[in-house]
Amino acid sequence: MNLVFLGPPGVGKGTQARVLAGQFGLTAVATGDLIRAEVVAGTPLGCEAKKYIEAGNLVPDDVIIKMVEDLLARDNRQGFLLDGFPRTIAQAEGLERMLRGLGRQVSAAVCLVVAEEKVVQRLGNRRMCPICHRVYNLLHQAPLVSGRCDDHPDAELILRHDDDPATVRHRLQVYRNQTAPLIDYYRQRSLLKEVDGDGPVEDVTGRIVASLSR
Repeated sequence: MNLVFLGPPGVGKGTQARVLAGQFGLTAVATGDLIRAEVVAGTPLGCEAKKYIEAGNLVPDDVIIKMVEDLLARDNRQGFLLDGFPRTIAQAEGLERMLRGLGRQVSAAVCLVVAEEKVVQRLGNRRMCPICHRVYNLLHQAPLVSGRCDDHPDAELILRHDDDPATVRHRLQVYRNQTAPLIDYYRQRSLLKEVDGDGPVEDVTGRIVASLSR
């Protein structure tokens, strides 16, 4: 299976990607992590991406697609799962052309659906350790001691700027404007699997697996 994960920030794409990649032996590709790894490693693509990042600009589509292509070309697993890419129709079309060159194609696009206010609540209750960057959720994955990291008890957990409710609502608006059109893009290609993303992790995983088996 070659899967694309869609959905607004805070619906649990990253969590489900890790679970399903392990369950099905897929290569999980979180493009944000991929870009950071290339920059740290100092690869030619990483150096090119760094120039855009340091200038405060987005990394161009062709650079990201080339990073994904290089990773998939040297990976020997049976399939992949893309989390965080594509974000626009232009990126989806670029991905399609790249995969065609590798003799591969997207098997399904899984879109996790959660009510907007629940997303705001989820992210607003997220806290991060400033030392190890471990993420907690005050509702479902609270630390052992309130406000403190389990691994670094002296560290006070922080609310990231990206998780502030006002910021989250802006991110959701950006998603609706830029990324939501991908839903129709993949629906028109009969690849879209819309899945209820609300509830415990294992329940959502079960729904995704059931949708893929149909």
